[in-house]
Amino acid sequence: MFAFAPRYLSRLALAGPLAAGLWAGCTLTPFERHSDHGPIAEGISAPMGEPVPYASPEQLAAFERGREISLKRFERRTGLGPAFNVTFCTSCHERPVPGGSAGLYRNFFLGAVQIEGGATFPAESAGMAGGVIRLYAYGDELPAHPVLEDNVNVIAQRNPIPFFGVGLLAELDESEIQKRADPNDLDGDGISGRVNIDRGFVGRFGRKAQTVSLEGFIRGPLFNHLGVTTDPLSEEQKAALPVDSSGGATQTTLRWLSTELTRTAQAAAPAGPLTDDDEAPDPELTTDELFDLVSFAMLLAAPRVSLDLDEAAIRGRDQFDALGCDKCHTPRLEGPRGPLPVYSDLLIHDMGPDLADGLVQGEAQGNEFRTQPLWGLTAVGPYLHDGRATTIEDAILLHGGEGQASRDAFAALTTAERADVLAFLATLGGTEEYSPGLLHKDAPMPAVGELGGPSRALTEAETGAFLQGRALFDRDFGRADGLGAPRFNGDSCRACHFEPIIGGAGPRGVNVIRHGIVDEEGAFAVPAVGTILHRLTSIASAIRPQPEANVFELRQTPPLFGLGLIEGIDEASVVAQADPDDLDGDGISGRPSYTDGGRLGRFGWKAQVPSLREFVRDAVAAELGMTLPQEQGLTFGAIHDTDDVADPELGLDLAAVMSVYLELLGPAPTAPSNTPDVTLGEALFTTVGCDRCHTPSLPGAEGPVHLFSDLLLHEILPEGKPGIEDASANQREFRTAPLWGIRLSAPYMHDGAADDLDAAIRQHDGEAGAVRDAYVALTTEEQQALVRYLETL
Repeated sequence: MFAFAPRYLSRLALAGPLAAGLWAGCTLTPFERHSDHGPIAEGISAPMGEPVPYASPEQLAAFERGREISLKRFERRTGLGPAFNVTFCTSCHERPVPGGSAGLYRNFFLGAVQIEGGATFPAESAGMAGGVIRLYAYGDELPAHPVLEDNVNVIAQRNPIPFFGVGLLAELDESEIQKRADPNDLDGDGISGRVNIDRGFVGRFGRKAQTVSLEGFIRGPLFNHLGVTTDPLSEEQKAALPVDSSGGATQTTLRWLSTELTRTAQAAAPAGPLTDDDEAPDPELTTDELFDLVSFAMLLAAPRVSLDLDEAAIRGRDQFDALGCDKCHTPRLEGPRGPLPVYSDLLIHDMGPDLADGLVQGEAQGNEFRTQPLWGLTAVGPYLHDGRATTIEDAILLHGGEGQASRDAFAALTTAERADVLAFLATLGGTEEYSPGLLHKDAPMPAVGELGGPSRALTEAETGAFLQGRALFDRDFGRADGLGAPRFNGDSCRACHFEPIIGGAGPRGVNVIRHGIVDEEGAFAVPAVGTILHRLTSIASAIRPQPEANVFELRQTPPLFGLGLIEGIDEASVVAQADPDDLDGDGISGRPSYTDGGRLGRFGWKAQVPSLREFVRDAVAAELGMTLPQEQGLTFGAIHDTDDVADPELGLDLAAVMSVYLELLGPAPTAPSNTPDVTLGEALFTTVGCDRCHTPSLPGAEGPVHLFSDLLLHEILPEGKPGIEDASANQREFRTAPLWGIRLSAPYMHDGAADDLDAAIRQHDGEAGAVRDAYVALTTEEQQALVRYLETL
């Protein structure tokens, strides 16, 4: 969410006396910088994700309601889309807790159109979206792939930023930010920070300080990333927001934003009502809900910064100042509540050509970025505006422009001196909350029979392997680890498998996009990059589909519970159910899927993967973009790629640990119920004919496996609707999806088009057409009973 403006837009004409005084202030004698790592305002800090200690009971109630809204999964029927990137707010603000940042898999793209003369305007992506490029869409009029105009000539990436302490930043008087600006470098220190302007006021939020209003900073992404519409807060609601305006013009700014509206503002930081073309009534989030969501953000406490330093951290603090880091990363800003340990001047600075992204946002040029606050630094990686830095040290060494001198001085330090600087930065918060993924380091292992637990009792060695595999499954990989080649979909396995717990399914916001080329005769061809159109890439132009591609298909992330039991099902039991020529005349003609070497496919929407070991290799290569050593007899995976990290990037020992974890991960527990409606639904499951493909159980290595699938391929797409070929599956064929734990894996169908089970049944076609029609012919009560039974599986 951002606003573009021509570089030389008249500030005085835009904002009147306020801006005139502000910019006069920028030409005063240079601000005498000095480091002050002294006292911190009382009552502003708490563990990450918790509210500020000074919140009133009423504010705490709004905070809790707002947190729930931030976690709400929007569906198509509740306003998601029609074009979107994610399905809930904290999908991009989850690390290490709700309200934080996110891994590389949550990066998003911004597009712009730069015209002759230097003016830059936001690209449209399935309509105005503040320049945000939307990846997904449902409906006949919108393609199921990234949507952007042909004339977009600037494309950049953003990694989400944390919200911790933003309410305190909203309270800052503009003069507190303005007084540090030195746009002409009058003091000659090479640091020429500038304020950015958002419609006449000093910007402070966003990678380029392009936004002044937290309400706008939240409404923009709701619309641009989720397709969720809102109306602006009322004057009474604005006045009730938990902001101390005694020290500045924040409340005046909020009120002013409610009266001004331009094309740019509507798209980026909207001030008026927003509408869209889906079936959900506008606004799709009420102003009361918006108030709670903004309150949640404003009340998030500042990270806890330690003032009790050991000797290494004291040396590092002194090095921090000697290196000149404090010239931009100002240790304290003075707010109405006292000194804030932000470690940022909130100004925009030239960061050099290597980090430049070409985007002009307000006054910020393509090479300028806001000084990122350092409070909570340890827990909110990856780093820099696009997450390219895997570690804090990487981030320092990538500084350029105004940060070049400090970067060079840091590079010249000894290893021990660098370690001291990093030790000091660790005291700025986040160390206690840090995790290499999202799991807390002390997260317990669920018991046998519990969701996310093992399928059976484990030995001590197996328990260790299970926990190690789960940790690896959850771990976020960075570019320094070899992530991306250059394309990828996730930066961890958990990135796509986390609903409702690690190992589960994924929401629509992590759908994989498949694409292909179908000629006039209907023959399918694989695009040059393969059938996966990856969500993320370090090559900006690669987000555009191959021009020849004309078939696109979303793939919903399936849950992984119980895969080890499925692997143990005897091949003969699967093949025995096949009836490829429909000899019994029931209209069901399932057939087994075979992969390279004639091996039976068991896993994936097209049963395109034969074993768990191959499943891991395929995911590492296709989804993470990482390489593995070759293994004899296995054909999946990549052994070479084109990045700068030496191959192989993931060892066979780690791949084996991952395989063991998936092998031992148990199925989702049932939710049995003996109510009459469930009993009726169970009978109707057979009467309607669901069990013809969704076979209740198959014999496994350790007894019956109640997966509710025959593991065969069936044609279920409507006649004439093209799809994607994979392994031996044709365009219209899919493996029968196992139904165990189905209540936990919404949305449904291979493309996630169905919000609920009723909609999923109604979307069955092809071989399942007769079964669907039989379901539709039931009474409403019978349909509800059948769905209720499915929810117990």
